[in-house]
Amino acid sequence: MAVLDQAPTPVTTAPADPAPKRGGGFYRERVIEVTHYTDKLFSFKTTRPASFRFRSGEFVMIGLEVDGKPLLRAYSVTSAFYDEHLEFFSIKVPNGPLTSRLKDIKVGDELLVGTKPTGTLLADNLMPGKRLILLATGTGFAPFASIIRDPETYDRFETVMAVEGCRHIAELEFATRTVTGVREHELLAEIVGDRLLYYATVTREPFYHQGRIPDLITSGKMFHDIGLEPLNREGDRVMLCGSPGMLRDVTKILAERGFIEGSSGVPGEYVIEKAFVER
Repeated sequence: MAVLDQAPTPVTTAPADPAPKRGGGFYRERVIEVTHYTDKLFSFKTTRPASFRFRSGEFVMIGLEVDGKPLLRAYSVTSAFYDEHLEFFSIKVPNGPLTSRLKDIKVGDELLVGTKPTGTLLADNLMPGKRLILLATGTGFAPFASIIRDPETYDRFETVMAVEGCRHIAELEFATRTVTGVREHELLAEIVGDRLLYYATVTREPFYHQGRIPDLITSGKMFHDIGLEPLNREGDRVMLCGSPGMLRDVTKILAERGFIEGSSGVPGEYVIEKAFVER
């Protein structure tokens, strides 16, 4: 588990709203928890409509009403499909149309949540395999937070390796806390056991794992550090979500090794999420 040099802002909570409203193609939900990790990253939870259903790894449009009109962007759902709340993980963009406003939300504020979740980071879009490798940078870890909380993930794969790459140590906090929560969960812990592995790496300050994800894959260092066999097409299935640079470089590595990209209806050996929150 990563040791962080900055504690997150204390969490504030409020009871769930018993009667969420719906209209205009989205739900109107209430913020029940907000946590700020750094000056650039935060997460928040909202009430969840009883009728809202999603699959682990999907994203949904969320946002705020601005000047009487909905301002929406795509956000992966980080909570588990069985949770009574919805959770999201976000970057703060100073001049971003949505995140410049979203970063200031407080408990009790209203948030718009779309009614039609979708996405490509689904287990059904992968061929059967032995090891699931989740490669993320920054807020790209968001969909994987939901996937590693899903018991079915461990029915499909013998080992799940969650990888998070950031510039600074403090930016690993959300991923680190999520993995720890899964390992210590009163019900999931027995299912997961020691099969959920976590590899955190940074690029701009000293840390026990350093370097960009593509370089760590190419050199084999990532797998050596964690005591696993190098990347191999026969048993590995890969999901990618993060910066354009990471996606481009890792996709090239996978293509060179013969991995086939999957999509809805045509399972493959790796999948990419191409929908991004503003940067």
